[in-house]
Formats: sequence, C-alpha cells, structure tokens
Amino acid sequence: MEVMKRFLSLSAVAVATSFGLAWADHHGDGWHALFDGKTLEGWEPRNGLAHYRIKDGTIWGRTTDGSPNSFLCTKKAYGDFELEFEVKVHNKLNSGVQIRSQSKDGDGRVNGPQVEIEASGEKGAEAGYVYGEATGRGWLTPQERLKPHKVFKDGEWNKYRIVAKGPRIQTWINDQMIEDLTDEEIYKTHSKGFIGLQVHGIGKGSGPYDVAWRNIRIKEL
Repeated sequence: MEVMKRFLSLSAVAVATSFGLAWADHHGDGWHALFDGKTLEGWEPRNGLAHYRIKDGTIWGRTTDGSPNSFLCTKKAYGDFELEFEVKVHNKLNSGVQIRSQSKDGDGRVNGPQVEIEASGEKGAEAGYVYGEATGRGWLTPQERLKPHKVFKDGEWNKYRIVAKGPRIQTWINDQMIEDLTDEEIYKTHSKGFIGLQVHGIGKGSGPYDVAWRNIRIKEL
C-alpha cells in the first residue's frame, strides 16, 4: 500500500508538470500558476482587436492593424499579491501588465495601474515603471524618478516580479528593483482588480508586432 501511495504521488507531480503546472500550489507555498501552458482557462479578452493564442507554451499576443489597446485579463480579481512572469516583446511594440484593474461602466474601458513593458533600444526605456492606464493621471511613477534605463534585455526573455501590498507597488526586472511606489490616491479607487496582459494599439499600416508571456504565477498576500 505504501509503495502504491508513493507511486500515485509521483504520478500526480508528473502530470502537473506535463501540463505546465510545476508552479501550482502542490507544495503548499502559496504560489498558483495563472497559465497552464496549454489553454487560456481563467482568462478573457477585453477591449481592442489584438489576437491572443497559445504558441510554444506561451501566451502570444499579436497586434491588429489600427486596433486600440487590447487586454487579456484574469477572470479573478486580486488585491494584495506577489506576481512573477517572463516576457519577450518586439522592439517596436510597447506593452504592459495591468494590476488591480477594472472595466469602466458603459464602454468597458480597462483602467488601473500598469507595469510598463518596453524594449530598451539605444537610449533606454521606462520598462518596470507604473502607468495609470485610462485613469487620467498618466504616469503614476513621479516624473523625477522616470529615468530611462537598459535593464530590459531586448529580444530576450525578461523576468518581472511585482509586489502589490496596500498602496505600495514594487517592481523588479531581471532581479533588479525598478520602482518602489506608494500611491494612496490610486489605492482608493484600485485596491483590487484583474490582471491584464496588454497588446498596445498601433496605427494603420504598421506591424504586425508581437509580445509573449510565460511562467505566470501569483501568490496572494
């Protein structure tokens, strides 16, 4: 019987790993996979006309000519959490990940804090800073701290870590801290909400450009 129990336990881990669930909470550490590597279960599109699909174990988003910003959003809302993911983006495409975000009544416009995803280029960029998507405030990161940098590696996978606890939002790219923001004002209106993967809108006659995410996991605090 003991041998059979051990076999069943090892088999369960093997099945979870084969479906991209190696980060699921089978060790009781609080981490949960948001993407199983196979399906978009638990996600739904909002706004825009960009295409999202599974490609080589990633969530792959591609721009649509003339489309406004598009978002693939979790169906579940999150308040305080630690979020990790890896992302690779076309050098000409601006992107981002929404946190604690909402849809406006009426037109359903996605709004809330967004952690910037942007290739560094020759002069550096604002990757990792926090923007107020459709909040009317522009950058939530203060202008004096909004300094272009080259921590984001162009054409490669980049690891993001985001910790949102109360009014404080901290971000890291490739294990280097980028932002440590405390914003009481945005917390009053966006203390909890969905997580959204953005494919930025582009003008007609440009693109297509793509962005991909993988190893997306979250731990609620």
